[in-house]
Formats: sequence, C-alpha cells, structure tokens
Amino acid sequence: MWAIALNICIFTMRKFLDILTIVTSILTLSIIGTGFFTYRYVTSDGFKEKVLEKVMGQVSGLMPDVLDNALPKTTGKSIPFPLKK
Repeated sequence: MWAIALNICIFTMRKFLDILTIVTSILTLSIIGTGFFTYRYVTSDGFKEKVLEKVMGQVSGLMPDVLDNALPKTTGKSIPFPLKK
C-alpha cells in the first residue's frame, strides 16, 4: 500500500519538476534572446541616427540663445607676454 502511494508521489513530483524545467528553460532563452536583439538594435547605425536627430533637434533651438548671451559684444586688448632674452 505504501509502495503504491510512494510511486504516485514520485511520479507526480517528477511531472512537476519536468514542467518547471521546461518553463525555466523557455524563460532563460527568452531573456538571452531579448538581450541579444537589444544589443544589436542599440549598436546599429539606425539607432545612432535616431538619437542624434532627437538630440540635435532639441539642442538646435537652444543654440542661438546660448550663443547670443555667451559671446561678448567687444573684446579687450590681448595679454602681452614677456619676451625671453
């Protein structure tokens, strides 16, 4: 009687562990695949161009204001350097 119950318990546990192994393998492969394709996308030329366009679009609107405020209207005399003899 105990042998039959033990066999049923072992069989049930074995099925559970097999299913858990399959699910874990699928999740691991999907994480690795997602990481690979993300790396490929981030290092692609198209991604670099998109990011550069967005940055330049936001910065180009600020550049005239920054340059107008930062550059002086006139400059002073140059700094004289002592002559070495």
